[in-house]
Amino acid sequence: MKLLTLFAVLSVTLSLTESLMVCYYGSWAVYRQGDGKFDVEDIDPGICTHLVFGFAGLGHDNRIRVLDPWNELCDNYGKCAFDRFTALKQKNKDLITLLAVGGWNEGSAKYSNMAKSAANRKIFIDSSVELLKAHNFDGLDMDWEYPTQRGGAPEDKANFVILLRELKEALHANGMILTAAVSAGKATIDAAYDIPGVAEHLDLMNLMAYDLHGAWDDYTHHQSGLYAHPMDTGDNVYLNQDFAVNYWIDGGMPSTKITLGVPLYGRCWSLSSEAEHGYYAPATQPGRPGPYTNTPGFMGYNEICVKIKEEGWTVVVEPGCNEPYAYYMPYGRIWCSYDDHDSVAIKAAYAKEKNLAGMMVWSIETDDFHGKCYNRDFDLIKTLVETFTGADIGTPVPRPTTTPDPNKPTTTPHTTPNTPPPEGVCQKPGINADPSNCHHYWLCSPNTSGSYDAVEEPCAPDTLFNPLTLICDWDYTVCALENVCVNDCP
Repeated sequence: MKLLTLFAVLSVTLSLTESLMVCYYGSWAVYRQGDGKFDVEDIDPGICTHLVFGFAGLGHDNRIRVLDPWNELCDNYGKCAFDRFTALKQKNKDLITLLAVGGWNEGSAKYSNMAKSAANRKIFIDSSVELLKAHNFDGLDMDWEYPTQRGGAPEDKANFVILLRELKEALHANGMILTAAVSAGKATIDAAYDIPGVAEHLDLMNLMAYDLHGAWDDYTHHQSGLYAHPMDTGDNVYLNQDFAVNYWIDGGMPSTKITLGVPLYGRCWSLSSEAEHGYYAPATQPGRPGPYTNTPGFMGYNEICVKIKEEGWTVVVEPGCNEPYAYYMPYGRIWCSYDDHDSVAIKAAYAKEKNLAGMMVWSIETDDFHGKCYNRDFDLIKTLVETFTGADIGTPVPRPTTTPDPNKPTTTPHTTPNTPPPEGVCQKPGINADPSNCHHYWLCSPNTSGSYDAVEEPCAPDTLFNPLTLICDWDYTVCALENVCVNDCP
């Protein structure tokens, strides 16, 4: 049995020595409207080596938690998204599917509490392995954002390494791998990560080299510049991909364990003046939201490229820079920094030159998956793959379609007991906003009596629930929307 387990781990980790394309999937995109809606079956399983389902969460009982049971599980007439996601391996025999736990909206305090105790860590690890096995995932992506930060504790830096070590041992024993998404900001890296310790226990590290600037700044800048801008001074000289890659490598992370993250979205501002529209232009408000993502200060690439094509936005690549920005005064003086076909190719060539493991994207559902802008779907991801590998993407070899065994037992993760929801809160299965309180939301599941059971989910500090995008987001972002969360915004 030990030999079989060794072969199972080897078969998964062998792919880590090849050119990698790690694609995160934000599962809430299934709730978007029109051409922005993106479900599991919209994923092309032939263009990514690793698919990461975002996200699972952490319960206050230290067990891993399913955050949207109606969408992700099969119970109570659910949509079985976990099982459909891992079933994509039937179409690509080499595909690796991972479940990400954490993410920005989860905050840090719960993870800090879990990691500080051996007993708490064991509960989390055992429940994670149980959930992964039940739904045929190939491993776990640890996305704690971030140790020691956002309600964490100083001892998180050491405890994170212990957690990774114990996770790796448990996952490898079950033929699975361990990856993690980590920060690219120097201040966070210094505070949160013992780089040699993290390097020792991860099979792969996904470097989130984006969100380096955004509407939290009162000036425009690129959120994912490959190199520093000529005008950068002070700490801004650290906020670029090249610095982050070198800082991790110099700190002890092998280059061959790093995938370089590229955003498939833009960060947007509303310019204070039409006269200033370059880098460092005054901009104290987030840009208007896009039609699909409905988030001020944020637009998917699929939204930006269509706006440029149909409305004639001005596109600029400044001398000495590789990435574009676009602005359009009639659309609320909007200014967006983003990546396009040319800039992602430059970043993939850079990653190959640095001997990195490959590329990573957040996230697949905001690529131009309908092919409206470059006449082929998923152009940014395909460009990353083709540039990094030097070859066109081939057609994957399909696995034989299998029929699930009806006699195979399934495992349902432990969740907070369901409670009757307040009158009128559950309008549909899945995620529902509370019309009178944006500090939380409700997960609603149909029951046998023809009504709903519900679980209350709080949003992390400094966030509010956005009823348009159905996620907890920065409070200032949600409050920038019209007629949303009026009782909870200043």
